[in-house]
Amino acid sequence: MDPADARFQAFGPDHLAWLVVCLVGCAGAVWLGRRLRARGVEPSFRRAVAVLLVVTTVPLQVLQLLPGDFRLGTSLPLQICDLAWMLAAWALWTGRRRPAQVLLLWGVTLVPQAVLTPALVETFPDPRYLMFWSMHLLTIWSAVHLGATGQGRPSWRGLRVAVAATLAWVVSVMVLNAAIGTNYGYLNGKPSGGSLLDLLGPWPAYVVAEVGVVLVVWTVVTAAVAGCRPRGGRVPEGAAVVPHPR
Repeated sequence: MDPADARFQAFGPDHLAWLVVCLVGCAGAVWLGRRLRARGVEPSFRRAVAVLLVVTTVPLQVLQLLPGDFRLGTSLPLQICDLAWMLAAWALWTGRRRPAQVLLLWGVTLVPQAVLTPALVETFPDPRYLMFWSMHLLTIWSAVHLGATGQGRPSWRGLRVAVAATLAWVVSVMVLNAAIGTNYGYLNGKPSGGSLLDLLGPWPAYVVAEVGVVLVVWTVVTAAVAGCRPRGGRVPEGAAVVPHPR
């Protein structure tokens, strides 16, 4: 087959290899985060990753906006994963709890969906292919890292912020999709090739059902973690969270 005609295959060898890399990276993010936290150098590592995320993602996103590569339906940074990597860079650089909490919920529930069922046609070394995997994996690893070090520990206030931000994204992107004839987030129509959304009914019922499922999962996660919080009051915004010795 001519390399120019090659197309990315879901759950092919290439995809499975990336899934393994994702899982190994998550384990590494937990181990490294706790180790660096114990040594007191975790903030410097966070900021280095934030810079790496911006340096690897911004140039490729700009490339997609150039006339020769621009596609109205895919090039605009309107997907939840586009917002997630920006949120990750913010949370990593500042160490603030609220963006880290939102990132954790997005990064372990929404972003992995794109990795499991990638809407990807291009293969290596196409810039879109490179951006897709670098952006998604770094975002997921950042969320896991911040969760492991304590900055992203879920709370009820963090849940409310995540819900408000997500609903604002859903409504605004649905309106924009309708205005310019696109389908970012599959909020205005299901994927043509079939997906799990087919189990949730027709539009717009599947959007409501999808949001409902996500909210239930987030609530369960928050209840489980917030219910295990040690006594002694709230942790101040931006404060370091040091795990208790075992």
